Amino acid sequence: MAQPRSKAPSGAAQEDAKHDNTEQPPASGGSLSGYEPPTGSVTEHTLETQQGPFGYTARAEWMVLRSRERPAAELFHVAYEHAGADPSERPLTFVFNGGPGAASAFLHMGAVGPRRVLFNEDGTAPPPPPRLADNHETWLTFTDVVFVDPVGTGFSRTVEEAQRGNGGSSADGGAASGSTGPTDSSAGPSQPPSRDEENVEFFGLKRDLESLAEFIRRYLSRHRRWRSPVFIAGESYGGFRVGKLAKLLQERYGVGLSGAILISPALEFMLLDTSDYDVLGWVDRFPTMAAAAAFHGRSGIHGTDTPVEEVVEDAAQFATEQLTRLLTRGESLPQRERTRIVARAARYLGLPRSAVDTAGGRIPFRTFARKLLADQSRVCGIYDATITTPDPFPDRDTFQGPDPTLMGTERVFAAGINAQLRETLGIETEREYHLLSTDINEKWRIDYDRHVLQSQIGATDDLRYAMSLNPYMHVYITHGYYDLITPAYSSTRIAHLMKLDDSQRAHLTVRHYGGGHMFYTWGPSRAAFRSDIEGFYNAALRRDGR
Repeated sequence: MAQPRSKAPSGAAQEDAKHDNTEQPPASGGSLSGYEPPTGSVTEHTLETQQGPFGYTARAEWMVLRSRERPAAELFHVAYEHAGADPSERPLTFVFNGGPGAASAFLHMGAVGPRRVLFNEDGTAPPPPPRLADNHETWLTFTDVVFVDPVGTGFSRTVEEAQRGNGGSSADGGAASGSTGPTDSSAGPSQPPSRDEENVEFFGLKRDLESLAEFIRRYLSRHRRWRSPVFIAGESYGGFRVGKLAKLLQERYGVGLSGAILISPALEFMLLDTSDYDVLGWVDRFPTMAAAAAFHGRSGIHGTDTPVEEVVEDAAQFATEQLTRLLTRGESLPQRERTRIVARAARYLGLPRSAVDTAGGRIPFRTFARKLLADQSRVCGIYDATITTPDPFPDRDTFQGPDPTLMGTERVFAAGINAQLRETLGIETEREYHLLSTDINEKWRIDYDRHVLQSQIGATDDLRYAMSLNPYMHVYITHGYYDLITPAYSSTRIAHLMKLDDSQRAHLTVRHYGGGHMFYTWGPSRAAFRSDIEGFYNAALRRDGR
């Protein structure tokens, strides 16, 4: 059971107060005055590297966020810091995943942290039980890292939820997550509200960003890291968060950034929600589908030995220069031209001409994932189209089986993060670690104050604004070539529309790797990514701004 955490030394408390007066407890009474989060842990470790032993400290703790001077949420995070290093000379990187509803375990245990779960070299999941090993591609050798779990993910909870015993208590340990046992009548009803009801305040774009910005500012104060070069890194919706936070942190929270890293980002929402009447979302996914068809030997244009970069570039040129004519003109396109474009598109995708013609060139990615290898009764993963699994119901009209990528890897990451936190770092809690919550994803809302006709939600404008606000900030955008969810070509195309000047363009890197949404599960891609990112940090930390 968790015990009350000892209070911070007076010096640390004064430093917190200096930078953020909302850190102080309520001045007057109330049942939550003096509230304490669960006990964290601080442990020492050594990582063997090619340069010799690398000592580091792991700090796994909860930080209380406040609303109207009262505790609102407990944000769980794990920080890894180089033992004995001068904090002012050591970069500090805040890392989070996306979803919405995903904990940071994917980047924590897959790519960035000092320990990782083992995958096969091609990114497929090994048989259970999962295995952990030292991560020789960790970023810890060149930056301290803090993995942050937004409210409702990981061990992070609202205070009200923790007080009710749903998801584990605060100071006294309490019940396990999801407990339906009796509770103290003074604390609320006998059946605690569901997790999504309790956390609803944080299930929105604006409040989510504010909570993360608040956490980052408070972390810098509590651990006296205001002089450290600060980076932020996020995956998927986390990449969207990075784009937004690059502006918010610097403009409203006083946190200057040395770099922003967007991994498989969803930069513009409208590109993810395609329809029969738009164009760009279909264009962006076409090169990914063409790459998958070539990988599986189904392309009528490229062979399996054609480099994926070449396939994507060629397919992107076709999609932007020819397929767009069919997508924009529809039935008004002369039949002869339509027939030619449909035939070539079908060859790229390895699908029957009739299927492409009937769809008017708009092939949904889930349809593609099921139809490409239908003659083998196999389905491709939508997060990594190179990974396949048998279709358990090939005779049914709709696909009702498991996705072999996200669902297929969940058991590996769930076991890995629980082993790391509970065994290696010694966290004592009965809370369930929420790796990926569909409840949060379904309840998420856009809570910006805007007119109904102002429907475009994106992060690219914020990123461009941030690059002008801070001309020294470097940006790294990256994808896996076989990701059908957030396609690589989308970010490549958007980068050419950002209207950057020469100095800004020199600070933007767009680079992609073999693999899918979590391309770092591929051994060669993880190694290449780590090497490239270290070079990115070195460039971003040059004091001359180049």
